[in-house]
Amino acid sequence: MKAKKTKILLTSFQTWLPHQKSNSSDDLLAEIENIDYSHHVSLSFLRNLPVDIELASKKAIAKIDEIQPDVIICCGMAERRDKLTIESNGSSQDECLYSSINLTDLTKRLIVTEVSHDAGKFVCEGLYYRVLKYIQTQENIHCIFVHVPLLENIDLNLLLRDFHFILLAVTYKLDLLTKADCKIKRK
Repeated sequence: MKAKKTKILLTSFQTWLPHQKSNSSDDLLAEIENIDYSHHVSLSFLRNLPVDIELASKKAIAKIDEIQPDVIICCGMAERRDKLTIESNGSSQDECLYSSINLTDLTKRLIVTEVSHDAGKFVCEGLYYRVLKYIQTQENIHCIFVHVPLLENIDLNLLLRDFHFILLAVTYKLDLLTKADCKIKRK
């Protein structure tokens, strides 16, 4: 009998300022779509979410209901950061919700990734908070939010290596990974 593949939903945003040619979170997901993960995991993409908390949240929650993922990795652009950052929490007014994934363990082996405790007080945090709130009513769905720096400000190979590791880590629950698992195979 075949083992059930972990289902991961990946989201990204559109641009929101006139000077932005693209959104680095969406650029990253475009790169990820070109890597063959079929033997590890089932990836679903919800790219180019509108930069509007209400609309983005409704679309993400509808997709969660549709595909029932095991893990959700929301991605957003952070122009002023120089590393991938995984947000520990999302907040709204006086409520702060935390990811159920152990981010300290997740980031131990990563090169250009660190944990952040400030999701930015913008649409990224709004989406993250609403998804975390929604999955409290679901069984066994986990979520993280990854902020992506401008791709021209970081070594793309290292960024892809870290993101690849994140995908495999959430798939295999962190402790089953070895350095050999971090090789990227393109389609």
